[in-house]
Amino acid sequence: MRIASTQYHTTMNTSLQMASFKVEQLMQQMATGERLLVPSDDPIASVRLGRLAREQAALDQYRDNIGALGGRLRHSEVLLDSMSRDMLQMRDLQIWAADGTNTSEDVRAMATQLISLRDSIFATANTRDQEGRYLFSGTASNTASITLDPAAAPGARYSFTGNTDLQQVVVGNGITQAANVPLDEMAAFLNQLDLTIQDFQTPGVTVNDPAVRARLKATTDLLDTTFNSVSSRIARIGGALTTLDSQDTSLANVSLSNDHAVLALGKLDYAEAAVHLTGYTTALQATQKAYAKVSALSLFNVL
Repeated sequence: MRIASTQYHTTMNTSLQMASFKVEQLMQQMATGERLLVPSDDPIASVRLGRLAREQAALDQYRDNIGALGGRLRHSEVLLDSMSRDMLQMRDLQIWAADGTNTSEDVRAMATQLISLRDSIFATANTRDQEGRYLFSGTASNTASITLDPAAAPGARYSFTGNTDLQQVVVGNGITQAANVPLDEMAAFLNQLDLTIQDFQTPGVTVNDPAVRARLKATTDLLDTTFNSVSSRIARIGGALTTLDSQDTSLANVSLSNDHAVLALGKLDYAEAAVHLTGYTTALQATQKAYAKVSALSLFNVL
């Protein structure tokens, strides 16, 4: 069978171009370490890699949220713990004051300490984060948790000006965690404490006075209730932090699994690529030599 020169040259050029393309593609893959240079190299693997990339982006965002939320909750936990210690000191002073042997000067000195502790709790309740937002005001983070009206009468000077709504943060697919801890009961406690402080500052006061003792008992009872509430919030924060740590570990495991899948789908096997490169290079060189030899032949060589 006779093959036209044009057909022969066209066929050989096509083969050389394909072999050169394969060699160039392999060298580019080896340079980048990527098996897929364009989606058409493996459409199914490209789709799977796209899905994995989207999932990984979501996982990274969840883990960033967990890190930020964990830091905020730990900060709140430290503040609430400080507040609970102040309240324990208050209780010690009030129990001591309930001893009827204290003089009015002793009680007045206790009032000075109670004022310091009261102001400390008030300042803690109005703590702001690094962005200037109040930690204990619910979703009204631009409003102080507790507002003081110095012109009002003792027992009505403090008011809760935040709200009790929770700021929910997404930490997983369909999983949220509250980021804030409202302190709505603290204003009532500070108002009740103010009444006792006013009693203690009255010249010649005696705790054996039935009215003074009744207010002191009411303050101590409300302190116990408020302290238990703060303690329960600390416990809930501890539980939330444990849950967040567990969720972060789970997300890290999923992320690691995705990384392995990405490596299997998209990363180049250098050993296999080297074998293929050697084969294509050898074939290309052989084709070029054969093409050169055949192209140099003519009918005159055999006459």
